[in-house]
Amino acid sequence: MAVTFHDLGSAAGLKKLDEYLLTRSYISGYQASKDDVTVYAALSGAPSSSYVNVCRWYNHIDALFRISGVSGEGCGVTVEGFASTEAVATPPAEDSKLQAAAAEDDDDDDDVDLFGEETEEEKKAAEERAAAIKASGKKKESGKSSVLLDVKPWDDETDMKKLEEAVRSVEMDGLHWGACKLLPVGYGIKKLQIMLTIVDDLVSVDTLIEEHLTVEPISEYVQSCDIVAFNKI
Repeated sequence: MAVTFHDLGSAAGLKKLDEYLLTRSYISGYQASKDDVTVYAALSGAPSSSYVNVCRWYNHIDALFRISGVSGEGCGVTVEGFASTEAVATPPAEDSKLQAAAAEDDDDDDDVDLFGEETEEEKKAAEERAAAIKASGKKKESGKSSVLLDVKPWDDETDMKKLEEAVRSVEMDGLHWGACKLLPVGYGIKKLQIMLTIVDDLVSVDTLIEEHLTVEPISEYVQSCDIVAFNKI
């Protein structure tokens, strides 16, 4: 179902967005999508810390832009009272870098003599460029995934704030923790539901759970972990 937001440049608009994100990690669904990109682009910058839920969401989407980008389709969000209706899929800083690189390539092309005989130096440079392109292609093949985890405590006396801190203390190359929330399980017990983004070639979710999240000292708070959703980005 499509969602509409109004005047995100105003306090009233941000308050509505903050209330909307109180129980959600993303604008729609369980992974970042074009809906998040649309709302992100409608904001002039990082929101005030007084909008706690918007700040949490904004920082997470901003981090995704820097490490992987956003590819989910979403449900189709509309932002009214915003001049631009077309979301930009990459940050302006990245666009500047791409434009600069393109300009540099154009300058290099101007120096090439298309009718001259290829020298040994030119052959070597061409081979090095081909190798670099091949290596770059291999790096791009390394996919990323968005994962939603249920982390369950031992009982209703477990300090859930310390449990979250213990979970987020796990640091690995290719692992990025995202938004989280507490959900009731029963008998006064709550579980922590938390999002994370992983680089598939660097992080195994099974290894993360078995060798980090359910062993000491974190096992003092965590009884078990379950994968709720696993989506390729």
